[in-house]
Amino acid sequence: MQIIRRYRALPNSSRGAIVALGNFDGVHLGHRGVIGRAAELAHTERVPLGVLTFEPHPVMVLRPETSPRRLSPFRVKVRRLRECGVEILYMLPFSNAFSQKTPEDFVREVLVDDLGACHVVVGHDYRFGKSRVGDCQFLARAGQEFGFGVTEVSPIGNAGELYSSTRVRSYLQRGEPRLAAAILGHMWEVEARVVQGDARGRELGYPTANMEFGDHVIPAYGIYAVWCGVVSSQGTDWYAAVANAGIRPMFKTNIPTLEVHLFDYDGDLYGKYLRVAFFNWIRPEEKFESIDALTEQMDEDARVAQFMLAGSKPPTDIGRTAFNQ
Repeated sequence: MQIIRRYRALPNSSRGAIVALGNFDGVHLGHRGVIGRAAELAHTERVPLGVLTFEPHPVMVLRPETSPRRLSPFRVKVRRLRECGVEILYMLPFSNAFSQKTPEDFVREVLVDDLGACHVVVGHDYRFGKSRVGDCQFLARAGQEFGFGVTEVSPIGNAGELYSSTRVRSYLQRGEPRLAAAILGHMWEVEARVVQGDARGRELGYPTANMEFGDHVIPAYGIYAVWCGVVSSQGTDWYAAVANAGIRPMFKTNIPTLEVHLFDYDGDLYGKYLRVAFFNWIRPEEKFESIDALTEQMDEDARVAQFMLAGSKPPTDIGRTAFNQ
């Protein structure tokens, strides 16, 4: 996949694509419906499949105080979009200056003059341009004027509700990763490099890899059955694991962290890059009366996690999508 971080003076090989427009945080099933429709058109027209999105998220620039944490930070989003078969990713920088572009300027300067998009695909609620006044109807009129096609994808959902990043965040913050996965189409993951911890888990018989959430959504505090992927240049090796997300109330940690104990792994994880895929909730965090009571509960958590994961598969190929190409 070609990643382009600017839109001016592009070579001909990076122009003329079918382009799906959107933020695509989480790359959930609704997003995949938009990208899938673009993929079908790209296959029919024999042109590249492109996605145009912004980095950072516009809300982080315009209203940072209300900006939600992300389901898929940059590296994760890139991987998910690659799994969808995207050939050109226009990951354009968003700034206050860019936010002042009118819908007319965005279409003419970005989509037409620089990207040379032959067709754009958007979700039913897509908005763009200064004050977000541009919409699907505006794009349709602009397409007729400038000679590019426009496809609006109808709402997609389940259980009587639309697929949305907001729903995914809500489920994760309620400790319901399996409901989140039903919208994402894959287990939600936290990806980060292992940092130095206080070795408390090793003292208790459960050595853990410690990770910071960074820009990721922070799920409900508690214990989870997870799959943990150890990333290397050769790929990702997956291990069944149990994880604690939260502040460890017995030890008074103020900053939420993710601690993961891998079953059947022997080696030093410090400094390695991990993917932690949340499979199921086990219990909330709690403070115990003694270390003995804590370790007894940890033994039980490990047994429960192994039981839950015994009937599941690691997410090695989850997210890989074929759109009838």
